[in-house]
Amino acid sequence: QVQLVESGGGLVQPGGSLRLSCAASGLTLDYYAIGWFRQAPGKEREGVSCISSSNSSTYYTDSVKGRFTMSRDNAKNTAYLQMNSLKPEDTAVYYCASDPRGCFIADFGFWGQGTQVTVSS
Repeated sequence: QVQLVESGGGLVQPGGSLRLSCAASGLTLDYYAIGWFRQAPGKEREGVSCISSSNSSTYYTDSVKGRFTMSRDNAKNTAYLQMNSLKPEDTAVYYCASDPRGCFIADFGFWGQGTQVTVSS
């Protein structure tokens, strides 16, 4: 059974940092693209970043470029999202997702339960 478990969310002041983790079980993450998505109250889910399986290329939505960095540790079967210079508009539930078909697909096959990130003073 495939499971993706996010952790690392919390409350942080504007300008602060958090590192989210996505631990996978039931699949070998080496062969899967991993995406981070977020959904704020009253808004649609949006893609934040993605890392490919083939060459670990990373992709980011414009609003987080230069602030967020995505990485993967295949030995630990875990992906990470380092979030720096956080802004109140980054407040959302963050989800990780995985799929063997790559980053640019309509929907990912496997999803985690989400972790809340709140940026507020």
